[in-house]
Formats: sequence, C-alpha cells, structure tokens
Amino acid sequence: MFGRKKKDPGAPKKVRFKTIRDAYALATKEYKFVLLRCLAVFIPLWAVGILLGGQFGRPGYGAFITFPLALLGSFFYFTRMASSAAYASIEGEPGAGASVLMSIRKGWTVTPAVSVNKSQDMVHRAVGKAGVVLVAEGGFGVRTLLNDEKKKMERFAPGVPVYELIVGVNEGEVSVRKLQKRMKKFPKKLSAVQLRELRARLKAVGGMNIALPKGPMPKNIRMPKPR
Repeated sequence: MFGRKKKDPGAPKKVRFKTIRDAYALATKEYKFVLLRCLAVFIPLWAVGILLGGQFGRPGYGAFITFPLALLGSFFYFTRMASSAAYASIEGEPGAGASVLMSIRKGWTVTPAVSVNKSQDMVHRAVGKAGVVLVAEGGFGVRTLLNDEKKKMERFAPGVPVYELIVGVNEGEVSVRKLQKRMKKFPKKLSAVQLRELRARLKAVGGMNIALPKGPMPKNIRMPKPR
C-alpha cells in the first residue's frame, strides 16, 4: 500500500557468503594453504568419530553424528586464522588501537583521537562502567599526551576512575591483539546512572576526526553460525 519493499529472502545468505569470502581472502594474505589447514582439522576429527562408531558396529552412525562437530572444529580454526590475519593487517598503522576499541560491540563508548600531536601520536578515550580508559599509541610523545588528557578527565569528571594504556609491543605496553581482552579486565565501578551522567558530561569535550586503518577489523568478522 505504501510502496514498502519486500524483503529479499536471499539477502542473509548473500551477506553470510560475502563475509566468509572476505574472511578467507584476509586469511590467505597471512597464511598459506588455508583450505588445507582447515581440512587438516576436519578430517582427523571426523575420522575419530567414524572409528568410535566402528567400535560399536555403527561407523555410519558415528560419521553422521560427528560430521557437524568436525565441521564446527574446522570452522572455529578458520575464524581464528581470519581474526589473527585481521590484527596483522592493521598492526603498526596509525589509529589501529582506535579501530580495535571501536569494534568492541557493547559496554564502551569510544571517542578516537581526543588528543593528537604532529608526530601522529594519539590518545583515544573509552568510557564504560569501569570509568574512563585512555588508550595511547605512537612514539615518545604519547606519555605527555596521556598526562595532559588524564588531567583534563580529572577536571571534567572528578572522582571517576581514569586508567591508562599504551598500545605497542614493548614491555609494559598492550599489543593490538590483546587490547580488547585487556579492556574486559577493568573492574566495573560505576552504576548505570553514573555512567549516563559521565557520558553526558564528556560529550561536550568531544574529540577529533582521524583516518582509521581501512579493511576488516578483528571483531567485525561476524562469521555465520553453522547449521
């Protein structure tokens, strides 16, 4: 009546296929023989199922039961390769830390590049129930940026916990691959009401627009669930 478009029943399948295709293309840039690696996981798992079924005189039944389990095992291995390749594709690029932070699906509000210097050292701000996490990446200038940004947060949000992280591979730094896991370890200290107030207060502080690394991000590789 109002000219609403009919949903394309094939659309979800097309999205899933494109996601797998993109993930496979990404994985092949980092690993050789991706398909053979997956088969090397699938075949032994399935063979074990067939052998177990044979012990009870029903190898066909064992093969039928363990086929989806073997498929799931190889699928999980493939997603791990694709995720690792995604991290490798952005590691070392300016804004890589922000890309990983912004791919966290819930719990955090991320403002990239709230502070940047001429050397492209930058600080990103993540706000969640843990408080404020300042994530810096770059060279020698990041410590100065972190200190300045921490003082600003203490002025705008007194009493709120402020944490500092530096993205890198040196001692005391957090690698891009482990950044999301590290964010989950912060203890939750703010209530929902306090978090809303904090976000509203910091909204006025704003941030800066920067060019983030292009391409798939680790947590944005949304693989379809096996059926």
